Amino acid sequence: MITILDGGMGRELQRSGAPFRQPEWSALALIEAPDTVAEVHRAYARAGAQIITTNSYALVPFHLGQERFTSEGRRLAALAGEMALQAKADFPGTQIAGSLPPVCGSYRPDLVDEAAAAPILAELVAGLSPYADLWLAETLSSLTEARLVARQLAGDPRPLWLSFTLADGLGERAEPGNLRSGESIEAAVAVANDLGAAALLFNCSQPEVMEQALHRASLAASHLNAAFELGVYANAFPPQAEDAAANDGLSPLRSDLDPPGYLGWAQNWVDAGARIIGGCCGIGPEHIAVLAERLRCDN
Repeated sequence: MITILDGGMGRELQRSGAPFRQPEWSALALIEAPDTVAEVHRAYARAGAQIITTNSYALVPFHLGQERFTSEGRRLAALAGEMALQAKADFPGTQIAGSLPPVCGSYRPDLVDEAAAAPILAELVAGLSPYADLWLAETLSSLTEARLVARQLAGDPRPLWLSFTLADGLGERAEPGNLRSGESIEAAVAVANDLGAAALLFNCSQPEVMEQALHRASLAASHLNAAFELGVYANAFPPQAEDAAANDGLSPLRSDLDPPGYLGWAQNWVDAGARIIGGCCGIGPEHIAVLAERLRCDN
């Protein structure tokens, strides 16, 4: 059985006409027009997404500023959970994934600061906790970030999904297909197993690097008798340069990753062992509708 995730939130908010600009990014809609966030959630659920992800990715000092995060971070995280809950009420059976982002900087394993990250994660967890059916630590560039999240959630009985972003750019230090930190897929599998993750996913990278990552993860998981599921939700960006940062600006989107084009990649991921499929930046409800129709029927 294939579980269908939702797609990217920020691009869909921007496309729908919701308030959207830097530095707040997708958090701006939550601050100025939260109902637009609930509407995007509904669009994904209507398209067939079984999991909707809270709009909490940009609720970090990088986007809000430290002062605003300190005063409003927890409240905004709770509001993100409330908007997801409103959509869930209209689509019984939908689950809410509490999004825990890389709080020190997307795509930047070199910026990870454990002492700085812990209190940020604590605020997000506190705000989202009443609403989350599962935790999705996403766009992780390093194993340190995964361990930080697991420590913050110690004792929480809800499933933990760990999702790593992979090196796929031009001139990156890491070998394409490994984590952006340079750490291997096999090491990520071992850490996910040690932390008791319920799922290991790859996201916010190009479709081309996902299939091989799945093959490596599946093999490593079998050696460890790991029980977690594998998944993918790729973005629609062209190759990103070494100094790129997620949500640093509006990157162009690839024309070949329309819904049929993205479905072709997704079918390859299912064949490679993925049982959780969705989309990241640039993948919208129209993509999710095609995935839900084809993948849930074919499997």
